[in-house]
Amino acid sequence: MPGKSRAVLIGTSTYSDDGLPDIPQVGPGLAQLGRLFTDLGLVQGCDLLLDQPSMPKLGRGLRAAMDQAEDLLLVYYIGHGLIGRQHELYLGMRDSEVDHPDFGSLSYTSLRERVLDSPAAVKIVILDCCFSGRALGSALAAPVDELAIDGTYLMTSAARDKVSLVLPGEEYTAFTGRFLRLLTNGIPGHGDHVTIDEVYRELLRIMTAGNLPRPQKRGTRTADQFRIPNRAVVISPEYLREQVNAVVAKARAEGWAAAVDALVELNDRQVDTLPADDPDVLRTRSHVLFARAAAGGAQAAATDLAALLTTQVTAQGEHHPDSLRTRHYLAICVGESESPAAAVPLLRVLTPVQRTVLGYDDEDTCRTQHALGRYLFRSGEREEAAVVLAEVLAVRERVLAAADPLLAQTRRDLDLVRGSGG
Repeated sequence: MPGKSRAVLIGTSTYSDDGLPDIPQVGPGLAQLGRLFTDLGLVQGCDLLLDQPSMPKLGRGLRAAMDQAEDLLLVYYIGHGLIGRQHELYLGMRDSEVDHPDFGSLSYTSLRERVLDSPAAVKIVILDCCFSGRALGSALAAPVDELAIDGTYLMTSAARDKVSLVLPGEEYTAFTGRFLRLLTNGIPGHGDHVTIDEVYRELLRIMTAGNLPRPQKRGTRTADQFRIPNRAVVISPEYLREQVNAVVAKARAEGWAAAVDALVELNDRQVDTLPADDPDVLRTRSHVLFARAAAGGAQAAATDLAALLTTQVTAQGEHHPDSLRTRHYLAICVGESESPAAAVPLLRVLTPVQRTVLGYDDEDTCRTQHALGRYLFRSGEREEAAVVLAEVLAVRERVLAAADPLLAQTRRDLDLVRGSGG
């Protein structure tokens, strides 16, 4: 999706007023929504505003997030809904009071005004709270230049006089759980995309069939035609491979630990459509284990990577790029779970093999040699570490753009190694 699209996820799971029971399902629900919205490509970023300590801090977070949206602004709230003296809707915050919601609660009117102030072309607001249908009392869209926006869309979990539910044993609230399941699985019988209004109608059918509160909606202009990828359509292995590559590229740039959930989901979807020993399945599995190692499970990941390597070598050969990459991941996990010195011999053996099979200039070769330099340094072998890193720097200076972050990181590491001996 071109331009900047953002999701603002607001929720309150704990309350100081005894009349407002805590809702532990709020946090997991918002976290999963953020992952799903990103995975579907609906937004480029999510701002999670969970259990904000004060209204001013919440307001600053809302303004900062909403101002960044250009194409789509998607606002989702989960928590208690409260009714004011004028029968207006308030969204519960940590210090909300049942009898005086105007103190310490977020007025839906205020939220609505902030949404309309956003420069986003399309604005979608979804409220999962009791009495949320009261938000439909006035149009979300304010009078503006007819060409200024494509439209606004408001969806609520319940009618104006109905409560929303949390069902026993369910991980999410009733509405959000079914909304998540619907977007995750898609709608059979439709094309490769569905509109937000089609999502609403299917959600209405699901909630009604389950004897749950009936969601409500209101749309203006063309917002009800906003398109969402339909996962019920069979997705090609090529598409999933591209998605995996995108997640891996982001993990290498920003950190592997945050990529675990996205990689697991993609691997699960590959398993659903491909044989268990398909190279794509095994390759993504290798990435999953490395991400889990980065999240704190290096020792367990090392064991699983060793078993996976055996499978890959049997299926593809020991010199296949996927097998070599898994050997690299395994060496890193050994270095982190045992000692830096334990990784050095593994990387020393792997580096010349990659040079022969992949070439000196291949980035996988450079990554392994870079890791070898780091582990040599951490093992106290500074002189050899400096030689190894200088070789990596020479290659990367030749093949990478001057502003590439990998080039800058290589220089920093080499400077650190050389400086440590002075």
